[in-house]
Amino acid sequence: MTQPTRQPQPLRDGERVDQLFSTDVKIIQNREVFSYSIDSVLLSRFPKLPKRGLIVDLCAGNGAVGLFASTQTQAQIVSVELQERLADMAQRSVELNALTDQVTVVQDDLKNLLAHVPRSQVDLILCNPPYFKASEQSHKNLSEHYLLARHEITTDLASICQVARHALKSNGRLALVHRPDRFLEILDTLKANGLAPKRLQFVYPKSHKNANMLLIEAIKDGSEQGFTVLPPLIVHQDSGDYTPEIQEIYYGKS
Repeated sequence: MTQPTRQPQPLRDGERVDQLFSTDVKIIQNREVFSYSIDSVLLSRFPKLPKRGLIVDLCAGNGAVGLFASTQTQAQIVSVELQERLADMAQRSVELNALTDQVTVVQDDLKNLLAHVPRSQVDLILCNPPYFKASEQSHKNLSEHYLLARHEITTDLASICQVARHALKSNGRLALVHRPDRFLEILDTLKANGLAPKRLQFVYPKSHKNANMLLIEAIKDGSEQGFTVLPPLIVHQDSGDYTPEIQEIYYGKS
């Protein structure tokens, strides 16, 4: 006899439910605590997802990346988030979408990943990491939740790459979204951990603006040959409307 799915807990103070309209996925958000933004959406769509196997979402926040990715694969997804409040939001979103058979939320430091997944068995790691070094003072008037999510206080790029090296299978992939001003550091850190950069895409807020995001994918034990720079991805038209590419990502094909 099939067990009934546990009903998600009710929303807490300040929470709302948002939906990515190109999917049926609903995400519990809280503006004061954590809300996903376009970087999470783009990351979930950037790599080719394995049809089956094991995917890990590191620095998962409220679970948006893993939940968006779940619509494109039958792989098991493990979402790892250090902050209890955010992990709780992610877990309730998993329940809200009836995805408890596919998506598991782990509240733990990502350095302990191998306590939750087998070594050298992960097909793909997705990570929307903290962008700013802990020494940077910008945006430090944030809540504690945003502060930890955006600044390298509890983890950093090197730690993420080290964990990925141990968890990924040979030819497994790591996909990151990050800031262009750290591009050279990202390349060096990936290569220092046996992760060969393979695909890169810069994201621009408008066609005449500088890039403000990058998406990069690396392969464990891969060759340094065959590095591809994809066409630029532009978010807004001059009118302020989304470009057709972003419109499709958010709302599906018209």
